[in-house]
Amino acid sequence: MHLHKLSLINYKNFSSENFEFDTKTNCFVGHNGVGKTNVLDAIYHLSFGKSYFNPITSQNIKHNEDFFVIDGVFKKNKKEEHIVSSLKKGAKKIIKRNGKAYERFSDHIGLLPLVIISPYDRDLIAEGSVTRRKFIDGVISQSDKEYLITLIKYNKVLSQRNSLLKYFAINHTFDATNLAVYNEQLNEYGTLLFKKRQEFLDTFIPIFKEQYKAITNNTEDVTISFESKLKDQTLLQLLETTVDKDRALQYTSSGIHKDDLSFKINDYPVKKFGSQGQQKSFLIALKFAQFHFIKEQSKTTPILVLDDIFDKLDENRVSHIISLVDNESFGQIFISDTHAERTENLVKNIHQSYKIFKL
Repeated sequence: MHLHKLSLINYKNFSSENFEFDTKTNCFVGHNGVGKTNVLDAIYHLSFGKSYFNPITSQNIKHNEDFFVIDGVFKKNKKEEHIVSSLKKGAKKIIKRNGKAYERFSDHIGLLPLVIISPYDRDLIAEGSVTRRKFIDGVISQSDKEYLITLIKYNKVLSQRNSLLKYFAINHTFDATNLAVYNEQLNEYGTLLFKKRQEFLDTFIPIFKEQYKAITNNTEDVTISFESKLKDQTLLQLLETTVDKDRALQYTSSGIHKDDLSFKINDYPVKKFGSQGQQKSFLIALKFAQFHFIKEQSKTTPILVLDDIFDKLDENRVSHIISLVDNESFGQIFISDTHAERTENLVKNIHQSYKIFKL
């Protein structure tokens, strides 16, 4: 699968821009602020129906304009997929596939698998559990429709249960029977999601370890652990145990929406004890593992987007990364970099065709 053409109108800092891409490697070079990352984000947008860097869609409209259009033509399984994402201020966003608008954006997820590696990924290590859960959910959802649909249902019921807890507090009342209805639903959806997360990590962690070893070429012991209270009891038991706490807090304090991942190098948390290079290698290994997992599950080679990843990496690690993508298991790659010369030298070492766009 590859992206053949991209057109942008009023997206971020572009008034009107058109690109035709190489089927293998495409590089965007130029100073900071010229829009390299914005092009990569537009490609991400076509795959996921939203921006990677700014989830508030209206803020992606160019200043002093009232709409944007992102138009892309992909080639997948010898067929053309024409995807258009557009937004007008004050209206709902529209995503069209081959001229037909989606009723549910979730139906689009997984059609055009893509993996992005960006400096923003540091949030996976530095921020709270929400970011790491989003990572798990994003990887599984690209190749498992049932997971995505169940996750949407779980979050909807969770929101309803939280509203009920607030209602109890405001009205100084309590109805255990009413609450039990939501508990049953959360248990049904949450149990399925928990099992799928466990199965995913059983497959994913060995791939991750393999990728980390390939990137760093050393013997550091890296581990990912899944932290979930559902390992010890059912979600139903958990919700019954924490009912008093939930009533006091006015929200649901336990469930699969509290699951987390623990990242360690040589038994020490990466966040506290990992060097900048180790943290960056850890994140790149995570994303490369994501790439291989999605490729295996969806039987489609994802597009790989590398946004400014060569910054803060020593030449040794960079050359390892380049050698990793220099094989047939990778498909189309998009790279952004501030150093035109460095980029040209790198892509010459990848024995594939390439195009360089100077912005």
